[in-house]
Amino acid sequence: MAGEVRMSDIASKLGVSTVTVSKAMSGQKGVSEELRNKILSLAHEMGYEKKSQSNIENHNIGVVVAERFLIQSQSFYWKLYQEISQCCIANGCLTFLEVVSPETEEIRELPQIVAQGKADGVIIIGNLTTEYLNYLENNINIPIVLADGKGDKETGAVVTDNIGGGYEMTNYLFNLGHRKIGYVGTVLATPSIEERFLGYVKSLIEHGIPFEEKWIIDDRNKEDGMVDSEHLFKLPDKKNMPTAFFCNCDVTAAYMINKLQKLGYKVPKDISVVGFDDYLNGVYVDTPITTYRLNISKMASTVVNMMLTKIKNSSHSPGISVLSGEFVERSSAASIGSPVSFL
Repeated sequence: MAGEVRMSDIASKLGVSTVTVSKAMSGQKGVSEELRNKILSLAHEMGYEKKSQSNIENHNIGVVVAERFLIQSQSFYWKLYQEISQCCIANGCLTFLEVVSPETEEIRELPQIVAQGKADGVIIIGNLTTEYLNYLENNINIPIVLADGKGDKETGAVVTDNIGGGYEMTNYLFNLGHRKIGYVGTVLATPSIEERFLGYVKSLIEHGIPFEEKWIIDDRNKEDGMVDSEHLFKLPDKKNMPTAFFCNCDVTAAYMINKLQKLGYKVPKDISVVGFDDYLNGVYVDTPITTYRLNISKMASTVVNMMLTKIKNSSHSPGISVLSGEFVERSSAASIGSPVSFL
């Protein structure tokens, strides 16, 4: 049906971005005539109907993210922002990114895009401090929605099923025969690390395996959220070494694999390692990581749709949308015996 075809569908068919399709449709510069004609021809063939100017949203969406999430290994959020930006463009909206410093959070100052009245709504990526988020919710009179952050049903949030994902990854290691499974991630450093840890513990309990505190390995500083492979990643002695580790993210998994290899362990022959996110951000590792892939595109489109609904109806309570991920098996984990059964 014509009305069901989206710009993203056309982009996927041609292997280009939604932004490129949007530019071609609107006659903007930056697209070759050859590609523009291909896009327009395919759009006609697929039955795409361009929205009339009166139906285009034309909203300005502010996107706010804490500085600590855009440094070092945390640029997963850059990718999420890019997806959000493309979804907004496909809906006739513009995005403005503002990176909030620790000082801004501490003194509780409004983001400039809000203070200057530039935004019709604000999407917050990741977690701000509880005090700062409460301040924004009480002092901003435009809609707020959270992407991959702790929210409530009134504000609205789109999150990953971290507990379910952590549970699935740990179960996978039990199915490979592992009984001594460690967790790598500084618990309470971020809500996602905490929730993935809870999934890990749930799996331990259901398999009748006692929780071992010495198998919980810190990977980052709680203060700034920075992964610190030089001073953290402190492993148990060889007598108490787990046969497998579930790491809270792939970046941490890569650092863990590199550290184990420097200590003389072979991955996965000696020790298995699995991760989360399916996102490495350039951290080198020579062993492809088994992981839990997040659907970034789905998260972006869901949060943008949630925001546009709130802009149209300020009393709307969007709730919390929990998105499942996808298990991806590679070569960083190996079987060591019969599966460990549930109790």
